Amino acid sequence: MGYLDGFRVTFNKLFDERVTTEYPKEKRPKPERFHGRHVLNRYEDGMEKCIGCELCAGVCPAKCIYVRGADNPEDDPVSPGERYGYVYEINYLRCIHCDLCVEACPTEAITESKLFEFSFANRRDAIYTKDELVVGDDGRPQQQPWELWHDGDDLNTSGWMRATAPSGDPTYENRVGWSGELGYGVRSPELGQHAAADEEVAGEGADAVPHDHADDGTDAAHHDDDAHSASAQGRGHH
Repeated sequence: MGYLDGFRVTFNKLFDERVTTEYPKEKRPKPERFHGRHVLNRYEDGMEKCIGCELCAGVCPAKCIYVRGADNPEDDPVSPGERYGYVYEINYLRCIHCDLCVEACPTEAITESKLFEFSFANRRDAIYTKDELVVGDDGRPQQQPWELWHDGDDLNTSGWMRATAPSGDPTYENRVGWSGELGYGVRSPELGQHAAADEEVAGEGADAVPHDHADDGTDAAHHDDDAHSASAQGRGHH
């Protein structure tokens, strides 16, 4: 193929339908389980969910999470347990948004929002502290000056948790197995990634049940007839 043929291929592509999103003028909708900036959740009564167990820091492959726990003050406890997250930091210069921290958390304390458009003027801003990560009194993430939030980015912050974490295992779909969240209460259960296909397969299985029973009955009748014939032949030989 000569170089003119190459130009012809490129020229023909000018008239094809464009599939490229003109970012940032156009933005694609984000899925409910999007991996974005983290948040530290609170219970419906306002108490923090984090108990300072440091499991998230231990499982993090990028070593970007730093946690230190402390005993809860008896007169003014921060979390329902004996301990709470006294120090909680995430270094976003290292974070790869794998969500292993979300899956490891036993109390559903750390989840992720849909925010991914944020930049830093210095390294200090890239290290989010507990004061910046804990949700506000309305249950939504606290927005920082260097973050570009869009409508819906602060919603469904626990979508990935409800889909994959131990208390939101997909094998328990449509069974609420997680605690309520400040500002939202108990979230609705996650549906399967292929809900329509699953329903279609379930419908086919239901339609096939009577047919299977009918076949079983017919086979059983034939089996009984064969058994009687064999028994009669056996008596005849004796």
